[in-house]
Amino acid sequence: MFQLDFRDRRPLYEQIKERIKTLIISGVLKPDERIPSVRELAQSLTVNPNTIQKAYKDLETEGFIYSIRAKGSFVTPLDRSVQHPRREELLRELERNVAELMYLNEPMEHLIDLIHAIYEKGRYD
Repeated sequence: MFQLDFRDRRPLYEQIKERIKTLIISGVLKPDERIPSVRELAQSLTVNPNTIQKAYKDLETEGFIYSIRAKGSFVTPLDRSVQHPRREELLRELERNVAELMYLNEPMEHLIDLIHAIYEKGRYD
């Protein structure tokens, strides 16, 4: 599914969580698609199952996956009419980043162009 970077300073569970989020956002993992079990992913990445479990718990809390007892974990379909739990947090983070870029004299036009380019690309890398 993917590789971990053991030289990365981030904890392994965060790397796993971010990689799965990237696969979901980019459309590689489809809504309602089953993702590997904790045991399967732990074996393929050769990490402790508790590490995978923590990543999956965070992903579920953030609304990216859901679990069905004895069936596994699945990608949550995005219902655009429902407020996603991470939306407000991400908007606050964006506001802080834009404020910092303003302090660093980044032209507003460049930021707007960057946002347009991201939307045109239509996916997360």
